[in-house]
Amino acid sequence: MIKGEALSKRAAEIPVALPPMNDTRPGQKSAASSPSANPQKSRKGLTRLWHASLYSLAGLKAAWAGTPAFRLEVWLFACMLPAAGYLGRSWLEVAFLLSTGVFLMVVELLNTAIEAAIDRIGLELHPLSGMAKDLGSAAVFVACCYTGLVWLAAVLLHFMQKQ
Repeated sequence: MIKGEALSKRAAEIPVALPPMNDTRPGQKSAASSPSANPQKSRKGLTRLWHASLYSLAGLKAAWAGTPAFRLEVWLFACMLPAAGYLGRSWLEVAFLLSTGVFLMVVELLNTAIEAAIDRIGLELHPLSGMAKDLGSAAVFVACCYTGLVWLAAVLLHFMQKQ
């Protein structure tokens, strides 16, 4: 028997008692025992909506201040507004063209959130951290390609129908 196989057999025979799964750390009270663990969760109705809106605006402000790609996409969207009105033949086409810009900004915000969370965990190189950042970047790339292709198709259709 190979040495590694012997170790894996012994490891398989060791009973493992895992603690019950919960979201608490040692020495921390559980959310069930502490009703005010997160005061945001106790808000209801319009108060909760109001505070959520404030947090969303803070996120948009942070994205504008700290993410040049997001600023570029906002300016691109500003240029899309009149172009969509010119290229679209109906309100549905205009809305569809503009939705590609909104989609691109949403994906950029999610990518920025992923990168911020990974950087918060640690700046050392780790394969999973790199993969998470690469996947977020790939999502932005796919959204950019989709947006570009939709707009290219709209421009081509617009000028082909004029002939």
